[in-house]
Amino acid sequence: MTPYRRSYGGYRFNWSGFITPAVKTLVLANAGVFLVQTFAGLLIGPEASFAIVRALGLVPAYVVFKGFLWQPFTYMFLHGGLFHLLINMLMLWMFGRDLELNWGQRRFYSFYFTCGIGAGLINVVVKLVLSLQGIGRSDIPTIGASGAIFGILIANAVLFPDRQIWLIPLPISIAMRPYVAVMAAIEFFGTLGSTGDNVSHICHLGGLLVGYIYLRRGLFLFRSRNFLLDWKRRRMKRKFEVYMKDQHKEKSRPDNWVN
Repeated sequence: MTPYRRSYGGYRFNWSGFITPAVKTLVLANAGVFLVQTFAGLLIGPEASFAIVRALGLVPAYVVFKGFLWQPFTYMFLHGGLFHLLINMLMLWMFGRDLELNWGQRRFYSFYFTCGIGAGLINVVVKLVLSLQGIGRSDIPTIGASGAIFGILIANAVLFPDRQIWLIPLPISIAMRPYVAVMAAIEFFGTLGSTGDNVSHICHLGGLLVGYIYLRRGLFLFRSRNFLLDWKRRRMKRKFEVYMKDQHKEKSRPDNWVN
């Protein structure tokens, strides 16, 4: 079966190459949840939309003290407005498509949700620790797919470091790796002090960190295995040296044979 192509004025556009299946599914899921949020607010009232965010958004105090264990997963599908949704879905399409083409759907889904959930858990831990020290609050919900999106960004920086991207709206292009490095620096400095910008920089940095560890886990395991083997080798060497010293210290018995 050949992929469906719709003809526009004699030109056949291949939609299957424009957006990959997993990216399309995620875009539709996020858009669908946003419509539910929007219509709930319009038909029932703002309290309905707020209740959805409280129940499905990421509230650290609820996760730890009330057992809302689904929130590190569901918060990724909620968004705070149309612009928030469009920016995240544009980034997902721009940078997620090539990852899915290289990895396939299954591995792409695994990476996406690992980054999103991992970023959410890091956010929960950091916000709770800070709130115990009197810094910030742990009952404010975090929503959006940005944690997973930043994981996708770091994957592009690792796999396609020299790929050029446009800095919209500026007519300037920059390689992927320095672009992500600048984004990471912005997010890091955004966590310092109280910026009041309503952006969860901790979630963004968490997505970058989890994505990097996920991609480098083989290298970390390889280094850990080598470290363990080297430690065992040194330990055996020391035991052997002790054994040889003990052997040299032992005196041989005198020869009692008589001719």
